[in-house]
Amino acid sequence: MGMNVACLDLEGVLVPEIWIAFSEASGIPELRRTTRDEPDYNKLMNWRLGILKEHGLGLKEIQDTIAKIDPLPGAKEFLDELRDATQTIIISDTFEQFAKPLMVKLGMPTLFCNTLEVAEDGTITGFKMRCEQSKLTTVRALQSCGFDTIATGDSFNDLAMIQASKAGFLFRSTESIKKDHPELPAYDEYSDLLAAFKAAL
Repeated sequence: MGMNVACLDLEGVLVPEIWIAFSEASGIPELRRTTRDEPDYNKLMNWRLGILKEHGLGLKEIQDTIAKIDPLPGAKEFLDELRDATQTIIISDTFEQFAKPLMVKLGMPTLFCNTLEVAEDGTITGFKMRCEQSKLTTVRALQSCGFDTIATGDSFNDLAMIQASKAGFLFRSTESIKKDHPELPAYDEYSDLLAAFKAAL
C-alpha cells in the first residue's frame, strides 16, 4: 500500500479567486483580470503590480484587505476531515504573503506556492515562481519519493496534476473543462469530493 498525499488547488476549491475578491474589496475593477484575459502569467502579474503601485497599495494594505476574505462555505470542515484521513498539501500559483491570512482561517494547512519580493517599505517589487509547471512538478516529486497522489482542482492549470495522479477529480470546474474531460469525475459539493478522496485512499 502506497502512502497517499492529497494535493489540492487553493483558489476556486477552498477560497474564492483571490484577485477577484481583492478587486471587489479594494474597489479596483482592473484587478479582476485573470489568466483567461492574459494567458501570459508573468505579463499579468507585472501588470497587476503596476496597478497596486499606482494606487499606493503595499503588502500591508493588501494583506489587510485579504484578511476580510473568507474561505468558501464548508471548505474548512472539508479540509479538517480530509487532513484527518490523510496527509494533505495545497499546491497553488498564489503567493505565500497573499495566502497567509486565508491559511490562518483554514487552520494553517501546508501550502506550496510562490513568493513575492517586497521592499523594506512594503512595496511589492517583484515575484519569484517556485518552479516551472509548479503543480505537475510537485506531484511528480512527491511520486518520486514514494507517495501516491490524489488531486483535485477547478482549472486548466490543475489538469496536469490531476491526470498524473493515482486518482483525480474536478471540483466546481467550468462546463467546457468538464466537457473536454469526461474521464475525470467532477463534483460540486464538498461531501461528494470528500467521499471520492476517501474511496481513493
